[in-house]
Amino acid sequence: MKLIHCRVVTPEGLYREMDTPIVNIDTTDGQRGILPDHMPLVTMLKIGRMTTEENGQREEYAVAGGLFYFRDNRAEIMTDAIENKRDIDAERAEAAKARAERRIGSNNPNYDLQRAEIALQKALNRLNVKNH
Repeated sequence: MKLIHCRVVTPEGLYREMDTPIVNIDTTDGQRGILPDHMPLVTMLKIGRMTTEENGQREEYAVAGGLFYFRDNRAEIMTDAIENKRDIDAERAEAAKARAERRIGSNNPNYDLQRAEIALQKALNRLNVKNH
């Protein structure tokens, strides 16, 4: 069986490297399912979910946007943050959601509204992946 060699890189360095028969990922153009021998692709990622199959088990990740590059059965994902479903701390995500909602609702001119909205999207994504 052909596999895709997938590397996930964050600003801290290599997060994970795996071989998988499929990568499902949310892009700015919609969800993409990448199989071996897919045509070359470079696309932006939105805040969303990524699923893979690793050692016969489905793995789910919360991805904080980024860039996806695929060529010759090698995928590279560059993102600011990624968490495996098992590693997501639901209490921490709920606290981040509440904090972002407070900032958005405060009308405080000292808060960066766009940054608070992105923080809310990331927290909601983490909760969605954790509870899915």
